[in-house]
Amino acid sequence: MPLQSINPTTEEVVATYTELSDGDVDTKLARAEEAFGVWKRTSFAQRKEKMLRLAQLLKQNGREIGMIATQEMGKPIIQAKAEVEKCAWVCEYYAENAEQILAHEVVATDASESYVQFDPIGVVLAVMPWNFPFWQVIRFIAPAAMAGNVGVLKHASNVQGCATKIEELFLQAGFPEGIFQNLAIGAAKVERVIQDSRVKAVTLTGSEYAGSQVAMHAGKEIKKTVLELGGSDPFIVLEDADLDPAVQTALMARLQNCGQSCIAAKRLILVESIADEFLSRLKTIFESAKIGDPAADDTAIGPLVNEQSLQTIEDQVQRSLAAGATLVTGGKRVGDRGFFYAPTILSGIKKGMPTYSEEVFGPVFSAIVVKGAEEAIAVANDTSFGLGASVWTQNREKAKKMTQEIESGCVFINGMVKSDPRLPFGGAKRSGYGRELSHYGIKEFVNIKTVWIK
Repeated sequence: MPLQSINPTTEEVVATYTELSDGDVDTKLARAEEAFGVWKRTSFAQRKEKMLRLAQLLKQNGREIGMIATQEMGKPIIQAKAEVEKCAWVCEYYAENAEQILAHEVVATDASESYVQFDPIGVVLAVMPWNFPFWQVIRFIAPAAMAGNVGVLKHASNVQGCATKIEELFLQAGFPEGIFQNLAIGAAKVERVIQDSRVKAVTLTGSEYAGSQVAMHAGKEIKKTVLELGGSDPFIVLEDADLDPAVQTALMARLQNCGQSCIAAKRLILVESIADEFLSRLKTIFESAKIGDPAADDTAIGPLVNEQSLQTIEDQVQRSLAAGATLVTGGKRVGDRGFFYAPTILSGIKKGMPTYSEEVFGPVFSAIVVKGAEEAIAVANDTSFGLGASVWTQNREKAKKMTQEIESGCVFINGMVKSDPRLPFGGAKRSGYGRELSHYGIKEFVNIKTVWIK
């Protein structure tokens, strides 16, 4: 079955790709296994040289590379270029730090010498989504490759141009053939790849359903998984918050990538004393955000990725309005071509409404008014997700105490939730398990081996 990229701005086919046959997949897995046999014995200095070259290529060609994402999934070009540049950052971070992170950890025991060493495990399968088509992939393969592993990628069907480009960049950077390969396959063939004995572990970023399926198949094979799944992140604004930066950050936290981000702020939790003023300010800047051609530098809001996503957002908004929510702004399609939806704010959101309990993967903010910090925490935790959270207050000590109560993989105080190569990234509850980035991330796919010497 062919894989197809459709430009969500024009609704025209960008490219069609032939799906790999089972034989083609076997050939690539054999190549990966062979490459691992050599790569695991290379020095950190050799890996570092190639990883820094990859970072250089990403920085030098950020706009050109980013435009592939703009065409395939509608990301505004300025955001797409920034995504590519962030990929260079994670490459540089692991190039410079992997050797130190994975150095032998000496432990004093009854042995004359004992330590922990970190050995690569082999071929790691990455199943990745379309919304950050470069970052999701590079943040996996940069630490994996620096640890001595090799990777194969099952990317989303609609961003095969991005997947192909990443593979090309690895070869241009001087990595041996087989260190990173794209598997142009549909979801139906993932189980077979997981079952292959040459694949040692799986990492997935995507939906709850996709994560549960991958975890189930990998579990049957006793293979490790790392899952980064959905989110319904709270953006909590307390009565003493500095509203100017909070409002400006809320705009980007909700509308970046047209709201199509697991860590986007989706539930706006406002203490009642500042709720009206905050919503009034936010409405003004939401309505001023430019919607249009994502290839233009001044576009802030591009299209949703496809017709299905647009229909899902429309349905969630309409069902919430029917249940008693109030439309502050937006709530409609934009234009007669492309999958555009106006930046939307809903207020009066209550438990039981779709935009209270479901992940809303688009430019819709659900405002929930609470009496104070204690109720804000209760509402923040009243979800099956637990990826990130943002808290706005000038009382830092109070905010620090709140971080102990909020059930999420990260809490940002007076800032927007974002990933950083230096900090671990991942979720709690149904947002997944395991960690990417930092020293925790690179150790997810190594054999943590005890060595004891008499």
